[in-house]
Amino acid sequence: MRYSTLFTKQKMMRTVLIALIPVTLVSIYFFGWRHLVMGLLVALAGAVSEYLVMRSINREKAKISEAVFVTAALFTLSLPPLTPMWIAVVGMIFAIVFGKAAFGGFGRNIFNPALVGRCFVYIAFPTQLTMQWPLPFATLPGGFAAWSAARGADVIASATPNIVLNATGEATPLLNLFLGNIPGSLGETSAVMILLGAAYLLYKKVASWQLMVSTLAGAGLLATVLYYTGISSAAPLFVLLSAGLMFGAVFMVTDPISAPKIKAVQWLAGGLVGIITVIIRSFGLFTEGVMFAILIVNALTPLFELKYSQYKDKKKLKAKEAIA
Repeated sequence: MRYSTLFTKQKMMRTVLIALIPVTLVSIYFFGWRHLVMGLLVALAGAVSEYLVMRSINREKAKISEAVFVTAALFTLSLPPLTPMWIAVVGMIFAIVFGKAAFGGFGRNIFNPALVGRCFVYIAFPTQLTMQWPLPFATLPGGFAAWSAARGADVIASATPNIVLNATGEATPLLNLFLGNIPGSLGETSAVMILLGAAYLLYKKVASWQLMVSTLAGAGLLATVLYYTGISSAAPLFVLLSAGLMFGAVFMVTDPISAPKIKAVQWLAGGLVGIITVIIRSFGLFTEGVMFAILIVNALTPLFELKYSQYKDKKKLKAKEAIA
């Protein structure tokens, strides 16, 4: 079977996969090759799930979108390093079936499928998704010479920077957050590699800089207010560099399907994601603020775009009436 008869070619999605290469490489260095194998299993599960669903809808025209591989990569990178592979596979199937196919397939989903799957496993398997955070490899060759970061009980009893801050008030050094040698989900730890991916996406013009900037600005603004009023102990830069906010702002908020298309709405949506993220982190029980924030704004995006379009139509009508 030819590639073109099985897959719907999507150049934009291949560009996103290329942008994820730096993040993927550094995740292997810090946590081992297990990540890559898990990612391949997740991609296979996603592709098979999408094909079977689309085949049940239209047997003759059933195709797999290349976007499924982006969803698989993002979903895998959002997981803790020691996530059981069967949980990752279950989460990916849920992401494709309920986060994408249930809305009619590619281009019709209102939620980011990768985050739908991540949210499902986070709620369904809280122990596996929140309790085991291995320390990353610290010296060369790092994870490139290891299967997994699980090297003994002493390195699985660690905690993410946000958990440490909430429990002890001790903030992880900003340089560690920037480079990524900290416990955390596979793709969220290294801000420098995420920024490299962002630069490539912007160079190729496949992601909205308005969404990236507004997300970080919204989070940074509220974090600054909370920090300098003494409400929160998390400094603004700590907030921006920790707990997946950077990864979410670059790769999740900018999802071409679930993100708003109107520039003005992009500023609003991104700002809300940043603000809601900080609110959840500061006052909620969860550290996964960015995941919930993006899904909430995904749900509101169609309403925002409708209201903005109605506003522009009324403005044009008034202008015509004034001329008449």
